[in-house]
Amino acid sequence: MKLGEDEARRRFSSSREARLATLGERGRPHKVPVTFAVVGGTIWSAVDEVKPKTTPRLRRLANVSAHPAVSFLADRYDEDWSRLWWVRANGTGRVVLSLDDVPEAREALCARYPQYAAWPPAGPALAVDVARWVGWAGS
Repeated sequence: MKLGEDEARRRFSSSREARLATLGERGRPHKVPVTFAVVGGTIWSAVDEVKPKTTPRLRRLANVSAHPAVSFLADRYDEDWSRLWWVRANGTGRVVLSLDDVPEAREALCARYPQYAAWPPAGPALAVDVARWVGWAGS
């Protein structure tokens, strides 16, 4: 069954992680799992120092700078298919170099993920202004 925007947003916001899809070089898709927080109509995902990375200059940042149209997907799988659901958030992204400029985003990320308590994300971060919430549920 199709989900209304409010229910889609609620389910997405309750998910612990999502997949972020961006367009890379030559229009090739690039999808990665991300942690996130929803603040108002914006989804925030930070480049943190908690999870190992080879560089803070992640491909997703370059992709969004070049092609700001992005999509997030959160879902739930269950062997009981009546419990399945998925939500997609489509929007326009931008790179924010420092979360010092957006303390409410940093606070929301720290509130969702206790791992950030010792290492609050400083940035850079992606801010995606959601234009459309779309979802489906098995029941």
